[in-house]
Amino acid sequence: MLADSAPDIAMHAPFFLTDRRLKTKIFLLAVVPFLVAIAGIGIGVRQQATRLAQTQHATMQSAYLTSKEIELRHYVELATSAIAPLYAPEANRSGALSTPADEAARQRAALAVLQNMDFGPDGYFFVYDMHGRSLMHPREPGLVGQDLWNLRDPQGSLTIQQLIAAAQRGGGFVRYMWHRPSTGKLAPKLGYVVPLPRWGWMVGTGIYLDDVDSTLAHIDERASANIERTMKWLGVIALAGVLVIALGALVLNVSEHRSSDAKLKRLAQQVVESQEQERARLSRELHDGISQMLVSVKLLLESALARFERGETRVPPAEASLATGLTRLSDTLREVRRISHALRPAMLDDLGLAAALEQLTRELADQSGIEIGFTQAQSKPSRATRARAHAPALPDAVNTTLFRIAQEALTNIVRHAHAARAALTLEVAANGVTLSIADNGRGFDVAHALADPRAGLGLRNMRERLESLGGRLDIASQPGHTLVTAWVPIASHAAPHAAAVSGTPT
Repeated sequence: MLADSAPDIAMHAPFFLTDRRLKTKIFLLAVVPFLVAIAGIGIGVRQQATRLAQTQHATMQSAYLTSKEIELRHYVELATSAIAPLYAPEANRSGALSTPADEAARQRAALAVLQNMDFGPDGYFFVYDMHGRSLMHPREPGLVGQDLWNLRDPQGSLTIQQLIAAAQRGGGFVRYMWHRPSTGKLAPKLGYVVPLPRWGWMVGTGIYLDDVDSTLAHIDERASANIERTMKWLGVIALAGVLVIALGALVLNVSEHRSSDAKLKRLAQQVVESQEQERARLSRELHDGISQMLVSVKLLLESALARFERGETRVPPAEASLATGLTRLSDTLREVRRISHALRPAMLDDLGLAAALEQLTRELADQSGIEIGFTQAQSKPSRATRARAHAPALPDAVNTTLFRIAQEALTNIVRHAHAARAALTLEVAANGVTLSIADNGRGFDVAHALADPRAGLGLRNMRERLESLGGRLDIASQPGHTLVTAWVPIASHAAPHAAAVSGTPT
């Protein structure tokens, strides 16, 4: 029965490992698809939002440019209307046709009218002839009279030639780079020109597009900010989802861990109980079986030796061999009894815990040479305690646990403490039993002993035994003094024990 306990625990270990791996897989199966879905949604949202922003940019740009083109057409129409009386051919008062001098005067008057027409610091009209010579420029008068046919912008485009080509087609729009008067820097410009064929002129105006570009850039920035804000919200949602899943997994894991821990504790308790039962069975078999047979053999051999000694014919070698055999048989019988007592002292079941502890201290003191004392203290009884004076003895589980703790503690003292004296005290109170083991040895680091998995195994076994009964273990140690105190409640164990004593099944 004892031999089957370790394999039972070994069979449960892979089960718990498999269960933990299964929980990890379930958690990953819950989190990974969720994150993949959130990532897919985020990528889709970003792409759609980017396309929407691009479409919005193109739409707004087209709308702005269309409105600006209409505005430019209106400005040029105002300019041509203003000089229309001067441009239209008419006869003088005498009925004769206009002379070249009169035509030149009207042209100068038209240039003066256009010179004075503007719309804002950067809105003005310009006039060129069809050969690229500047005739009027209100913001850059230094250009007037210059031949700008081969003028190129920083991109290498022939600006004046493009404007003249548009005018020759009957009028049109041209994009080019030109100095902005308000800043003095080159800026993109949209120009609109119309021809005056009779005079061989090109009249036009334009607006600078950097305002449009800045407006569109501001719109793009707001769209990008909205996209980033949406992505951040998706990230927050993803993080919140992962946290919710993790929290649920943690709650489930804690619940399952507590359940598994309780199962392991029950399993360990069952293993300990099985070990104690197996030890008791082996002890009884050694004591009642093998020990009795050895005693019987010893009596037969002693009888045979006595006959040899009383016989008329003596055989000294045979008597010596028989005496040696009897000596060895006596040693074997003592060893069997020692093993039987170590497995499960009969005194623990027959006379109780106090007698078993007294015998244990006496045997270890004889074997080790350490002075070990045992004291049984009895708390002052109350009326209720005196009324229960004839209550049953301590439960078997309490007796066994405290005896094993005393056995483990005294064995540690003998092996490791280097102590000269030790004391064992048993105190039975109304609500529990207290067992104290003290020594004057070198002491040890309690925290390190309990934390190190390679050390303190006996101390952890003591604590686990007590916890299974609802008790506690207190350890205090320093050089020269170590005290181990075990306390076990007995109220919760009285009913099962009483039932066991009376033979009633529980």
